[in-house]
Amino acid sequence: MPHSVPSSEPRRILVLGGARSGKSAYAEELAAAAGPVRYLATSIPDPADHDFAERIAKHRDRRPPDWDVIESADPAAILSTAPSDGTTLIDDIGTWLTARIDALDAWDSPRGTVTPAADALVTAVAAYPNRLIIVTPEVGMGIIPATRSGRLFRDEIGTLNQRLAQACDHAVLVVAGLPLPLK
Repeated sequence: MPHSVPSSEPRRILVLGGARSGKSAYAEELAAAAGPVRYLATSIPDPADHDFAERIAKHRDRRPPDWDVIESADPAAILSTAPSDGTTLIDDIGTWLTARIDALDAWDSPRGTVTPAADALVTAVAAYPNRLIIVTPEVGMGIIPATRSGRLFRDEIGTLNQRLAQACDHAVLVVAGLPLPLK
């Protein structure tokens, strides 16, 4: 069932939701409704993780063949250039943050170690001149993670989501496939 696109087209849209909430499908639908799409896939696949590879394949199969897809993308760097028209879709900030924490070997480091990377991303989002849709996990509504790395991720993504929401014109929480406007 198609969802309605906000009546006054915001330039930057943050789409939040839990695992399997429908947030990516909703964001893809919004992007497809507005011309050409540049899709920034932020995951860095691990060839040994077959379950994750299957999830990535499902996302690939769902995307239209005419989308310009950039795999293992670093959105802060890529947002410095903008296509002349259309939408850039980032899916998703959670996998991007995980890759940054991995790259810095920061799972046991103090909170805030990834702040410079997060700062660069928020700055790039705020400065981006074209239509931008960002998908990110909302992880603050569940139980407290049992591991330090789980708590680190939850804390870092929560802070980053707040900052991205401030930089965006519109924010939507997707629950059970239903978009709930927040801003």
